[in-house]
Amino acid sequence: MPEEGTVTSVITDEMKAAIGKKGKPVTHLIEKGAVRRFAQAIGDPNPLWNDEAKARKTRYGGMVVPPTFFCSLAGDPAAMRINLPYTRRLNGGDEWEYFQPVHVGDRITVVSELADLYERKGSLGNMLFVITKQTYTNQFGEKVAIHKNTLITY
Repeated sequence: MPEEGTVTSVITDEMKAAIGKKGKPVTHLIEKGAVRRFAQAIGDPNPLWNDEAKARKTRYGGMVVPPTFFCSLAGDPAAMRINLPYTRRLNGGDEWEYFQPVHVGDRITVVSELADLYERKGSLGNMLFVITKQTYTNQFGEKVAIHKNTLITY
């Protein structure tokens, strides 16, 4: 029997085996209309992602995507599908790294992976932390961004 106050781990061997596994690459063509609609939806009037003529006069030489646009580029979640033992979920935070701009017309490939799993005891009991990672690469094989997300289940 476990000691009082200890929690039996809910991380199974199957879950451990999924850590580090990557989904299939998914490639997205970055279209001008999609970038404009995204910028309008978030209320961002920056001409870099709204006005081709003005964007051409900048150091970028044309329209680029806003940093939050990456959220609209889905990867293959197959590698991250694990049976979660808890029903309550909370976003524990996002961490973004940007390496270079993405231009309209670029082809961005997203690879998703389950980066880590760990547990902690909280005031409501055991919590499972699920860390996922998406890597975004352009058509030249250059990494343009990395996104790490922490999902807390309890």
